Amino acid sequence: MRLGEPARLQAAINITPLVDVVLVLLIIFMVMAPEMRKGPDVNLPNTSKPREQGDERGRILVTLDQTGGLWIDDQPIAAEEFGDALRAAAGDKPDPKVVIRGDARLRIGDVRLAMAAIEDAGFHGVGLIAKRTGAEAGGD
Repeated sequence: MRLGEPARLQAAINITPLVDVVLVLLIIFMVMAPEMRKGPDVNLPNTSKPREQGDERGRILVTLDQTGGLWIDDQPIAAEEFGDALRAAAGDKPDPKVVIRGDARLRIGDVRLAMAAIEDAGFHGVGLIAKRTGAEAGGD
């Protein structure tokens, strides 16, 4: 800048506040992600050698809570409406898989009734979800 010349403005964007906000949002989402799972909390049965769950696309999650209540994904369903709700949840998914997440305090008869209702609705090959125990749990 020379003496007598008008001063030129130099435009620069300060991105530091933007980076701060993005990092705070990232931390919030990382903390909240485990709380955003589907269905009610259930005490899963333990197993020492669970199978891989595989691909979750096209999967319908059925939860049986400790009172025997039925849930599809995160919606409670009355037993009388279960088959229709299950078919509606499948929609036009090609080859949907149904997986049961049952509370460990349930009687096996309650789980078997749910499996029978799923099979009556036209779904086959129902899967069960359990949690790992022992050294191979990896801190889960």
